[in-house]
Amino acid sequence: MNEKKSIKEWAADDRPREKMINKGKASLSNAELIAILIGSGNSELSAVELSRSILDSVNNNLIELSNLTLDDLMGHKGIGEAKAVTIMAALELGKRRRAAESILPEEVKDSKAAFERFLPYIDDLRQEHFLVMYLNQSNHALKVECVSNGGTTHVIADPRIIFKNALTLGATQIVLGHNHPSGNPRPSEEDRLLTKKFVAAGKLLDIYVKDHVIIGNERYYSFLDYGEMTF
Repeated sequence: MNEKKSIKEWAADDRPREKMINKGKASLSNAELIAILIGSGNSELSAVELSRSILDSVNNNLIELSNLTLDDLMGHKGIGEAKAVTIMAALELGKRRRAAESILPEEVKDSKAAFERFLPYIDDLRQEHFLVMYLNQSNHALKVECVSNGGTTHVIADPRIIFKNALTLGATQIVLGHNHPSGNPRPSEEDRLLTKKFVAAGKLLDIYVKDHVIIGNERYYSFLDYGEMTF
């Protein structure tokens, strides 16, 4: 019976740290990157094998990995509190890096730009949150704010509060946004009725409701792109 080799016994090119140094960070798999974070495995698995096992538990989906709790991660043999916290910290840094990049578009001309603006506010959340982006006539975002949050299936958004804020900011347009914790961004009938309600209220106040963007697992559905803003 062959004994499991430790990473130190592997060929230099197969060791995650050395591989990154010699070939660059892009050459590493997700499991190898996590292995660098945790440093060691357990009595049965190397750091890379343990990392693969963790990824397998979330179907190799990094978004699902970022949703794991401390206890979830510590449920894997060889992952103690320190290693679990290290993994969570690395994933949070990645999220914040994406948030920093997402503020780059100055003009919010289309659904993709709106999605990039909204994503940092609601990515990874397990409850629905309703956001509003207030725009001026030149499509520049004046403010993005979370106006309500709810359970895992719906939120309640009050048009009176939102349009009052729009008038205070001098916004002439708004973009609505919310997340679906299920990961499926397709709108429900309630989402359509809510959008119709906002469009009607906006017409009375001469504030254009430009789009409604629903986000799930870093994908999005745009009412505007699918021709659903012509109420």
